[in-house]
Amino acid sequence: MKVKPLADRVMVKLEKSESKTAGGLFIPDTAQEKTQTGTVVAVGDDKEVIKVKSGDKVMYDKYAGTQVKIDDVEHLILKMADIIAIIE
Repeated sequence: MKVKPLADRVMVKLEKSESKTAGGLFIPDTAQEKTQTGTVVAVGDDKEVIKVKSGDKVMYDKYAGTQVKIDDVEHLILKMADIIAIIE
């Protein structure tokens, strides 16, 4: 399935949380905290507002966006205002 965000929206592929601690303990999915970083995979067409490009690694607000599953991969569709940093 192909999805293209509209206007000032950005689609981000979520990073996987670590499922194992440094000490070797496994953390179940239900106990893991939602990640706040991901990689931009698509951007909307509002070039005046959007400051990121496909491939950028970004950090976003904790409760931002709409989570969608595309081809069994978790993505988040966010407004550009919800992206708080580009990670270099």
